[in-house]
Amino acid sequence: MHVLIILIEILVLFAVIMLHVAYATYFERKIIGHMQVRMGPMRVGWHGLLQPIADGIKSFFKEDIVPEQADVPTFRAAPIICLTAMLTSLAVLPFAKGWVLADINIGLLFIFAMSSLSSYGVILAGWASNSKYTFLGGLRSMAQVISYEVAMGLSLVGVMMLSGTLNLTKIVEAQGGSFGGMYIFPQIIAFFVFFIAMLAETNRVPFDLPEAETELVSGYATEYSGMRYAI
Repeated sequence: MHVLIILIEILVLFAVIMLHVAYATYFERKIIGHMQVRMGPMRVGWHGLLQPIADGIKSFFKEDIVPEQADVPTFRAAPIICLTAMLTSLAVLPFAKGWVLADINIGLLFIFAMSSLSSYGVILAGWASNSKYTFLGGLRSMAQVISYEVAMGLSLVGVMMLSGTLNLTKIVEAQGGSFGGMYIFPQIIAFFVFFIAMLAETNRVPFDLPEAETELVSGYATEYSGMRYAI
């Protein structure tokens, strides 16, 4: 029975996260569209609200093309490594009081380990595709991760010192006694360092060199299609 409850929690968490990712992308497209005097997604559902669902279904049925010269096992495994690392890191995040899958004492360190592991999936995707564009994108991504991961780790040292723990649940509880109920205010410089490092880690603008469309088509994901590209 206990195992069944854990499985249900995992499925609920997975569904919520996937919906969040889908609609975060939707709102990003809408905001960028309005910034450029466009409407953004409008076709599927009211104001395009069902567009993320339609895109997901379309990805399932699109052909999965594998380049002829690719290292096939590595090419297929790379997106799975990235997705697995991302989903595994969510297990230690406390989403609400008592709602955490694995309340371990090294939760913060565990997230760092999983984020580092996902970068291996990116470099493997770039190498296994056997393409100059993907290989350069993978190298850029690895260089960016190495460059900014140190800054991101150092920005969290203050949080560890203030809370006295690596357990994420206890860190959240310890924040309650600080000014404003968050460590942002006493650690304002560290917050901005962490924010910039996270933009670089996730390849968001202006740190999107690994996926620079004007130079590398889609970077390390150039040769992927169908559901593997969506992952």
